[in-house]
Amino acid sequence: MGQDHEIQGFSGGAVAFAFLAGTIIGAGAALLLAPQTGAQTRSMLRDYAQRAEEELRDKVKEARVTLDTAIDQGKQFINEKKSVLSAAYEAGRQAMNKEGMKKGG
Repeated sequence: MGQDHEIQGFSGGAVAFAFLAGTIIGAGAALLLAPQTGAQTRSMLRDYAQRAEEELRDKVKEARVTLDTAIDQGKQFINEKKSVLSAAYEAGRQAMNKEGMKKGG
């Protein structure tokens, strides 16, 4: 689950929105088509809402994990590049000092 941050180009937010839209459309269709009492319909809608809330909470947790992972990877990348740049700067500084000593000496 953690590796599929995007499902075929769709972000987690788009997937969550599509799920919620589907839930709302399904609930509306159920209201229009099902021969149930008002109490049964309310119970069914409550169940739909609870399932939608649980699914959304799961998606938020997944998004949080994905974001935390991306932030950690970004920090690691920056630290690695910072080390490379520091080494390159130091090598350049030493080369300049060496050239300065040749010309000056």
